[in-house]
Amino acid sequence: MPLFNSPEPSFDVVVIGAGALGLCAAAELRRRGRRVAVVDPGGVNASAVAAGMIAPAMECAIDDLSPEAAQVLRRARDLWPAFAEATGVRLYGDLAEWRGGDVAELAARMKALGFQHQYDADSARLTTHEDAKVDPPQALKALAQGLTVIKARALRMAPDALGWQVETTTGAVRAEHLILATGADPSLEGLPPEARTAVARITPIRGQIGLVKERLVDHVVRGPGAYVAPMGEGSVIGATMEPGERSVTPDAMRCDALLAAAWKVLGQAPRPLTIDWRAGVRGTTPDGLPMAGQVASGLYVALGPRRNGWLLGPLIGAVVADATEGRPVAELTLHPSRFL
Repeated sequence: MPLFNSPEPSFDVVVIGAGALGLCAAAELRRRGRRVAVVDPGGVNASAVAAGMIAPAMECAIDDLSPEAAQVLRRARDLWPAFAEATGVRLYGDLAEWRGGDVAELAARMKALGFQHQYDADSARLTTHEDAKVDPPQALKALAQGLTVIKARALRMAPDALGWQVETTTGAVRAEHLILATGADPSLEGLPPEARTAVARITPIRGQIGLVKERLVDHVVRGPGAYVAPMGEGSVIGATMEPGERSVTPDAMRCDALLAAAWKVLGQAPRPLTIDWRAGVRGTTPDGLPMAGQVASGLYVALGPRRNGWLLGPLIGAVVADATEGRPVAELTLHPSRFL
């Protein structure tokens, strides 16, 4: 049953959510000649409250990922240079460093997974040239260029003769294909059972970062409890991982602890800084890898990248774009059927 009686704008694909996964999917679909609209209420989302790490080597070592998961992150990283060039996203940096803590264990994990690295036991430093980064504000702006962005909140949806009709706070929109890139948000009204099940498997994780105008480092430096990375003309200090937390109000005590850890990682005495603390909520799945693919006729999900949304963006975009074209599933490890 139509949500509205009046004619609505129609597209080949509607993406709900303008974070890294949603915009990467939309940009990939637009590159393939599809008419795409993105529905998002605007404001700061979790992808903006991030350092923009494209860091398979460090992430795999820190989280002690399996070889299969490491290959997923490596494949995602390998898509970034061409994707960045095509979309205008600035991809930069190839040096990442870990200082302090159990560096020998991290180096062993990198070696076991086949990542290039250098380990200096005397200085307790581990470096790799396999990682890079983007600046989220610039990347989000670049990815949105040329897209139809409907600044509204999606309320409910229903199947129709074309595919899907979505009611938003500014009216309705129709599309043959619908992609849910809704982060850690709850299910929207009208989703079929398979999609509700997929969304229900997403757990929120709050992350807090601090934006600093001063340039503290010229490459990514990580260590126990914190990282410091370049961001635009300044720096970013991050990041907490707080499962189950949904508040986007920064927690002063956690921010103080994060700053103290950052100074320790840098090996510097604390000094006054002007910091813009921010909190964002991202989603994760039970196995830590995202869900990407078809869950019902004309309906797809791009959800749960944990803290690797920027790294995984082009890969997830390609996976869901392929799914809308009926191509064989190339990343079975990410398919939502593993939870359905």
